[in-house]
Amino acid sequence: MQPAVRYSADVETVAPDEAQVIGDLSDTLRDILEVTSGDYGHAVRAVHAKSHGIIRAELEILPGLPPELAQGIFARPGRHQAIIRISTNPGDLLPDSVSVPRGLALKIIGVQGERLDGAEGGNQDFIFVNGPAFSAPDPATFLRNLKLLARTTDRAEWAKRGLSAVLRGAERALEAVGGESATLQTLGGAPNVHPLGETYFTQTAFRFGDHIAKLSLEPASDSLTRHTGRIIDTKGRPDAIRETVAADMQTGDAVWNLRVQLCRDLDRMPVEDPSVLWDETLSPFVTAARLHASAQTGWSQDAADLVDEHMRFSVWTGIQAHRPLGAINRARREPYRMSSAFRADFNGCPIHEPAPAGKAAP
Repeated sequence: MQPAVRYSADVETVAPDEAQVIGDLSDTLRDILEVTSGDYGHAVRAVHAKSHGIIRAELEILPGLPPELAQGIFARPGRHQAIIRISTNPGDLLPDSVSVPRGLALKIIGVQGERLDGAEGGNQDFIFVNGPAFSAPDPATFLRNLKLLARTTDRAEWAKRGLSAVLRGAERALEAVGGESATLQTLGGAPNVHPLGETYFTQTAFRFGDHIAKLSLEPASDSLTRHTGRIIDTKGRPDAIRETVAADMQTGDAVWNLRVQLCRDLDRMPVEDPSVLWDETLSPFVTAARLHASAQTGWSQDAADLVDEHMRFSVWTGIQAHRPLGAINRARREPYRMSSAFRADFNGCPIHEPAPAGKAAP
């Protein structure tokens, strides 16, 4: 196996039009926010608006990691409180019969290290999706996809449900001949799988101390793996996913493996194009930590009020040792800030970073 590539600033390449594209992304997300806040009288996230799981957890950094994995927050064994938010990607609060990709945001509380510029508090966020590769190779393509999603934001719910059913059929037909479409899935063609059984991926690359990596969360306990591939029946149940997660998280303790895939070849494992799948034969995922969640109600209104209204999750909340890399991550920075500022201002509810239990927030 080749040695891990060492991180340096020149692994990133900024396109000449990147600033303009990022400005257009912010404008498109603001359009979504203005539509949905007008509809609801309350501002929700511009993407991943609907939470389906709010779970208190603890991240265990494993002892005895090899030097290439003992980096950043993984440099020393220990335990950190954590918060998990499971969601789906649209910016409006749709009935769950509109099936779209699942997301999992992880906030690791109370980490040590030099902060990223503008990163408040003392936490590290990672954002995961239940697919190994991003739907677009660059911000310009992502912007086109986002505009497609934005055009569905203010449509009647019955139309979205019908569109989702048609797209799921098209996706199943495509999978039958050995392919899949990220665009179809984003627009409502994703299978309505149980989120607790899914494997999640950062899709984009991050600095990993001296190296570069992508991360993944893999269900490890039987309480999670029993749900892998399980389709949730949403008929007549607009909140079927959160109801299912709330109930199933009460049946036993849950454990995920937090895995790291180190970059070992910049040509075959590019930083700038997250639509390229990093080959696991070149660099397999290796478990560096375990995420533990005791049996609990997996979603409640009180938990959602706290997390959905008072917190944000951003790949730019964290430490320099896990700096987000590549154009898509750079394109997330300002739109994320705009979205959380819009929510805070519209709702009159400030966003803040939680502190470890027993300590005051900074």
